Amino acid sequence: MAMVAGGAAADDEAARKELAPTGKLRIAIAVGPAASALWTVRDPTTGKPRGVPVTLGTAMAQQLKVPAELVEYAASGEIITATDKNAWDVTFVPVDDDRKKVVNFGSPYHLLQSTYLVAPGSTIKSLDEANREGVRIAIVEGTATSRASTRASPNATAVTVKGPDEAIALMRAGKVDAIALSRETIVALLDVLPGSRALDGGFLNSTTAVAVAKNKPAALAFVTAFIEEGKGSGLIRRALDEMGLKTSQIPPVGMAP
Repeated sequence: MAMVAGGAAADDEAARKELAPTGKLRIAIAVGPAASALWTVRDPTTGKPRGVPVTLGTAMAQQLKVPAELVEYAASGEIITATDKNAWDVTFVPVDDDRKKVVNFGSPYHLLQSTYLVAPGSTIKSLDEANREGVRIAIVEGTATSRASTRASPNATAVTVKGPDEAIALMRAGKVDAIALSRETIVALLDVLPGSRALDGGFLNSTTAVAVAKNKPAALAFVTAFIEEGKGSGLIRRALDEMGLKTSQIPPVGMAP
């Protein structure tokens, strides 16, 4: 595998030492009720997580010639919070400016839009209508989507939850009017919450990208090249399609996170 970053060839051994210092590649994943470019779900037969980050992380471990280990979290915010605890080596999460202060992002592999899932029977028809006093919006703690929702809907009441499952329970109980999530996750939840609707447009338009801890230049070069090559080889398209994300869009080669 030819790896180039900053005009210089990345060293495979240096990348292996930075990315897999324990001898295995620890892949941080968020496990939720519906699959997206970020979220993984549990296989109904085995109970093991499956999803885009699992596919990409496992393929990366194979390229490095080390075992893959999944490190599970309730949401992407928990993954970022755990960065300085040396609990994981690579992850795949939505990009925002707050996270750029904590991790280094490699190439993005997915174009992300977040919007609101509104409760069955809700009269909210637009993003503007969600930004009103009395509207209760569930946001998943520490996520890029939660921060964008708070900025986009300052007049609404934010109800912080640990993960989508908690948000769904609150909506079923009539305690929230909307849930802030990626559009892909929302589409998958429409059957889980019959009568719910996804609002048009988005309050967050960003990307989902591979990420590593800071001060690991060889690791960053490796993961960047891995994603770029995955765009050309069809790996990323297959990973998305396997989870039913056939309409998800992949960023062009060379796009910055």
